[in-house]
Amino acid sequence: MIPQEREMDMRKQALEEERRRREDLEKRLQEETSRRQKLIDREVKMREKQRAQSRPLTRYLPVRKDDFDLRAHIESAGHSADTCFHLSISEKTCRGYLVKMGGKIKTWKKRWFVFDRNRRTLSYYADKHEAKLKGVIYFQAIEEVYYDHLKNAHKSPNPSLTFSVKTHDRVYYMVAPSPEAMRIWMDVIVTGAEGYTQFMV
Repeated sequence: MIPQEREMDMRKQALEEERRRREDLEKRLQEETSRRQKLIDREVKMREKQRAQSRPLTRYLPVRKDDFDLRAHIESAGHSADTCFHLSISEKTCRGYLVKMGGKIKTWKKRWFVFDRNRRTLSYYADKHEAKLKGVIYFQAIEEVYYDHLKNAHKSPNPSLTFSVKTHDRVYYMVAPSPEAMRIWMDVIVTGAEGYTQFMV
C-alpha cells in the first residue's frame, strides 16, 4: 500500500471513530436530557399538590413548556411589563441593560442582556446592537437566582439593586436599573434555572 493511501485510510478511520464518538455523546446527552425532564415533570406534579400552601412554590421552578408565554407569566406574577421601561419582554425573550461584575477582574460594566427561551440561554453583549457577544449562561447551568442580601458583591454600585445568578461554576452579580426591573429579571431568569433541578430527587 502506498504511504499516501495508508494515510488516507488512517484519516478515514480516525474520522469514523470521531463520528461514532460524537454519536455516542449525542445519545448520552439525549438520555440525560430526557432523564432530567422526567425528574422535572415529577417535581412539578409534586409541587402542584403542595400548591395549597400559603406561597405557591411552583412559581420558583424552571418552566419547560414550549408554549410558555414569558410575558404573560411575568404579568400574572404581579409585574407590569409595560411600565418598566428598563427592559423589553416578549413571549420568549427579555432584553435590557444590567451592570455586571467581571469574573476575573472585579470591575462593574454595563452589559446588554438577552434571556432567550428558544435558545435556552442568557447572553450578554457589549451593547444593545447585540453584535459583540461577551458571554453566555446556559439554562442548564443556572442553579439559583437570588437577591444579594449577604452583600457578597464586591463594592456594588448599588447594593439594594444587586442580585445573583448562581451557576455550576460561578456566581454572576448583576445590578438592575430599578427595583421593579430587578424583580422582573429575577422572576424571568428563574423560569430558565434548569441547573437547580439536579438537586431534586
